[in-house]
Amino acid sequence: MIGWTLRVLVAGGLLGSAWVHWVVWQDWAADVGVVGPLFLVNVVAGVGLAVAVLAWRHPLAAAGAVAFGLVTLAAYVLSLTVGFFGVREQFATQEELWGVVTEVVCVVFGAALLSPRVRAAERRRG
Repeated sequence: MIGWTLRVLVAGGLLGSAWVHWVVWQDWAADVGVVGPLFLVNVVAGVGLAVAVLAWRHPLAAAGAVAFGLVTLAAYVLSLTVGFFGVREQFATQEELWGVVTEVVCVVFGAALLSPRVRAAERRRG
């Protein structure tokens, strides 16, 4: 049961991040050279990983979710500090807040899904 709950939380984080990136892409990122296409990659990857996390019990799906969250957070931190492909953020919008929240959810609950206890419990359940 805990494994399924964690999977739903991770998938929710992935879909939430994908949604935030879709909204921001429509708002302003579509017109930005490198960052615009990367936002669309984030949308597709978030949805694809969410499906994988829910449908495939393999640890690679959870590891992908953790990597997704970490890479997206790293890109955002770069955009806040030194800039990311010419984009400088200021952490001033609801989208930025929800983006950070959803990506932290991916990392924290994805890592929990990879824990030996959860993996063993999932193996026992079938």
